[in-house]
Amino acid sequence: MPASERYMAELLTEAGIRLGGHRPWDIRLNKPGVAERVFGRGNLGLGETYMEGAWDCDRLDEFFHRLLRAGLQHKVRPARLILHMLKARLFNRQTDRRAWQVGEQHYDLGNEFYGAMLDPRMTYTCGYWREADNLAEAQEAKLDLICRKLRLEPGMRVLDIGCGWGSFMSYAAEHYGVECVGVTISEAQTAWARERYRGIPLEFRLQDYREVDEPFDRVVSVGMFEHVGHKNYRTFMDVAHRCLKEDGLFLLHTIGSHERSPGSDPWIDKYIFPNGEIPSLAQVGEAVDGRFVVEDLHNFGADYDRTLMAWYDNFNSAWPRFREQLGERFYRMWRYYLLSCAGAFRARDLQLWQWVLSRNGLEGGYRRVS
Repeated sequence: MPASERYMAELLTEAGIRLGGHRPWDIRLNKPGVAERVFGRGNLGLGETYMEGAWDCDRLDEFFHRLLRAGLQHKVRPARLILHMLKARLFNRQTDRRAWQVGEQHYDLGNEFYGAMLDPRMTYTCGYWREADNLAEAQEAKLDLICRKLRLEPGMRVLDIGCGWGSFMSYAAEHYGVECVGVTISEAQTAWARERYRGIPLEFRLQDYREVDEPFDRVVSVGMFEHVGHKNYRTFMDVAHRCLKEDGLFLLHTIGSHERSPGSDPWIDKYIFPNGEIPSLAQVGEAVDGRFVVEDLHNFGADYDRTLMAWYDNFNSAWPRFREQLGERFYRMWRYYLLSCAGAFRARDLQLWQWVLSRNGLEGGYRRVS
């Protein structure tokens, strides 16, 4: 066994993972050079060698859960990763021009593909599993939770920043009688939502969030803040602030990190969400400072593990329909994406926050909704 593989095996042992073992979370090497690429390129090397079939693992979700829980990601810091983080710190990779890249690369994959993976409303964010038994119930519970936190009333006008396929907007309009305007940078999402929700008081705009400047009773952003980038956090909050009426409420639903780290994971950045970035609690707080009063902060990140596993089950079951179109490399890429993220939430390495914000603070305070 080469020295690099011996060292890799030693590190994995710290997480209870065996190189060449037979348990579901153990990994098996199919080709040489995996260890060298992992130590040279970090998770970019780990992910790319998996996509190429150079190694396998029956339960990638549990592999990453154990790896991250043991903190092994902090013991592999190649120079390439440092360079990636430096670029993210110095440059604004989420300008109004570059913002459209994630829509073209990720969200425009195809509505049929996402329809097979997601719930009937096409909700591509964390579900709320407190009393839910399946994905559709968990997503409707999350949407209703947001509506109740926002204290929606009939006739209100709501702005949805990063509206996706319109799941929140349609639910809020149908169940709470509000009118909604949603902005997204995905042409596929816009076309699908306009067609599906024709006749409902919903307006879907193919528009960058920075261009919105009109008053709304409520503002919501569900799963879009991860695409904003730390150099634009303040701008994002300025947009929400100028669009929110004096007595309004703003709900921000975002993945979060327990530490400040500019830039996303290099593999995720290259293959899944270009120019993405997970904020820390302090970064959101700094962006909010002087703009909003934090009325409530709710963390249910553990629910994302279950959501991602449900998406993976749907994706895996539907894969025969897409195999010829997308190919084996895509299958391994998407499997790695969904299951590595599930493992990260299971390890509590990532969080899911819902912030409820007001412009001036609600008189008498805000009562938590759950």
